[in-house]
Amino acid sequence: MSSNRHYLSSAPIWRSLVHLCVPMIAGFSVGSVYNIINAGFIGSLHSTPLLAALTFSLPVFALLMAVGGVFGVGGGTYVSRLLGSQDQEDADPAATAATAERIKQVSSFTLWGALVAGAVIGVVGLIFATPLAVAVGATGASVAPTALYIGAMFAFAPVYVAAFALEQLVRAEGAAVASMTGLIASTIANLLFDVLFILVLGWGVLGAGIALGLSNLVTVGYYAWWLSRRSETTSLALRHFRADRSMLATVFGVGVSELLMSSFLIVTTLVMNWIAIGYGASLLAAMGVALRISQLPEMICMGVFLGAIPLFAYAFGARDRGRLTKAITGSAVAIAGVTAVFSTIVFVFRDQVFALFSADPSVIADGTLILTAMLVSTLFNGFTGLIIAVFQATEQMRNATIMSVAQGVLFIPIVLLADALFGMGGVIWSMTVTEALCFALGAVLFARSRRALNAPSAEAAAQALATA
Repeated sequence: MSSNRHYLSSAPIWRSLVHLCVPMIAGFSVGSVYNIINAGFIGSLHSTPLLAALTFSLPVFALLMAVGGVFGVGGGTYVSRLLGSQDQEDADPAATAATAERIKQVSSFTLWGALVAGAVIGVVGLIFATPLAVAVGATGASVAPTALYIGAMFAFAPVYVAAFALEQLVRAEGAAVASMTGLIASTIANLLFDVLFILVLGWGVLGAGIALGLSNLVTVGYYAWWLSRRSETTSLALRHFRADRSMLATVFGVGVSELLMSSFLIVTTLVMNWIAIGYGASLLAAMGVALRISQLPEMICMGVFLGAIPLFAYAFGARDRGRLTKAITGSAVAIAGVTAVFSTIVFVFRDQVFALFSADPSVIADGTLILTAMLVSTLFNGFTGLIIAVFQATEQMRNATIMSVAQGVLFIPIVLLADALFGMGGVIWSMTVTEALCFALGAVLFARSRRALNAPSAEAAAQALATA
């Protein structure tokens, strides 16, 4: 733990970013590659309805990750800020000890709150799996496989939510290598389970859903072991569970931006599915495959700004403006480089890669166009994600919330107008236009909120002392 804390508190910025972000990039990249392989497993069954079911299920997966984000991002950034407050030059020993107890309470609340929320959502989702399949856009032959996949997801809902929440707690201490280990272990387990359930047992999308759930159970087990045995600050014990007003306000105040962002992502995905299905099943299947291919550069950018969140929060809690500014600048430079290099590579080989997933000429033609639009979007969404990460880490709840709802609010009128004026081409490029506008909004909000990065407000500092 001491070496992890060193990277948050005093190591050179680039060394800290490498330590925190490279393992995140590795973990996310492996997961992204797995998503491509998973689509390949389903694609090998030569069934467009089965492949489309993976696309229809994305809103459900986003919902589960959103709930995990409420607890994980809210609790994780809270822990990092509390750790940083212990590093202040004028920190009182008694307050430091109280802060250590508060960290245990936050981490316990994060786990048990996530499990309860996941269980409630899982029960409701299982009951309404088929109506939800129809609601997310599945029709005809796609309804049954979509309902099966969604049902499998909801059966493992507590596992998904807890996995995401615990991963944020591990990273909150700067333990990026442990975070990466959990992600890679999950990916390897997922691959093995896919072979068993899809290729050997022939369970199709149901097998894919069960494989995904079991692999996340592996992740939960590993993170719970690490936090219980290796962490010197956190506790998952139920005896430390607290749900006082300050806890709820701080965790949910930050975490709600994740929920809103993912909720609007669900809305935009549903709207896109409803519009795209009007152009035929091949377009929808092409969208699903293109999304998985474009995830590689996107996941690398996510690895940078998500990996750096604990560094932002720790520096903010320690009132170290200089280190916070350097961390934000370094992350922005890294994202720019990643976007330029990897998006170019994927773009150059887009035809060859896409042909691996389908022999249907219409799917390939639509897919390469969609992939081009998605890769252009990465020029904007990496920086947008960084801005949101800074707002979350520094408790700028209003700005984080505005950014979280902006995409959904902007996308719906843009895609409807683009569909009416430009047809399928307009639909495909509508998300790119939305991402560009969101980035512009984020840049304006960030420029106007620079003073908030100086240090926690007097109210926030008083709250930290009162609740620590």
